[in-house]
Amino acid sequence: MNSLSLTPAERQQVDQGAWFSRLSEGLRGDILQRAFVRRLADDTMLSHRGEPAEEWCGVAKGAVRVSSVSLAGKQISLTYVEPGTWFGDIALFDGLPRTHDAYAHGDTTLLCVRKADFRALLQAHSELYDALLRLNCRRLRLMFDMIEDLNTRPLAARLAKQVLLLARSYGVQEGQGDEAVTRIGLQLAQEDLAQLLGASRQRVNQELKAFEREGAVRVEPTRLVVLSRDKLLAAASR
Repeated sequence: MNSLSLTPAERQQVDQGAWFSRLSEGLRGDILQRAFVRRLADDTMLSHRGEPAEEWCGVAKGAVRVSSVSLAGKQISLTYVEPGTWFGDIALFDGLPRTHDAYAHGDTTLLCVRKADFRALLQAHSELYDALLRLNCRRLRLMFDMIEDLNTRPLAARLAKQVLLLARSYGVQEGQGDEAVTRIGLQLAQEDLAQLLGASRQRVNQELKAFEREGAVRVEPTRLVVLSRDKLLAAASR
């Protein structure tokens, strides 16, 4: 890969990714050498459920919305893959079709590794097997946490936790001192947020208004601004 294909900010997102940054220098370099850059406009489909897996990808800018289709034919957002995160390896391992649809969310830049190059990386670097095993163990733990939260915790606590996660992944600090706030850069309609939580838009709207009254967040069109992380942490622990 020509490093000039990524902007400095995009390259930084890749290099500082929690998983990628822990790989050896040699493996990181080999991955980047084999990767190519793909730039997608908002809502461009990356892959479709049932398709064979052809690429392993890392997000350098924007996000990838992973979704499914309900029995009524409605697209339901399940998660958003953030910058610095790699995905698509499971279907390359087991050889089965993609399980979900994937779309660019906002202007998105991806680093993509073709299936043949992915297999070559595995053959050349046994370290990659261990690293991907740890990555998928983490995904599994997160999935179990999500299922447990869905069945045992009230919506307000789950919403506060989700807003904190979004702020950590997409937060942009604004202001200083007591005036400092965190604006969540990912554009999400309340319907999108509701889908992530398995709740109705109306209920999520009610809880967000309660957070606003408490001074925890400010709700803007398609944006959330975190005013008090401590208040959200308190709500998440209820």
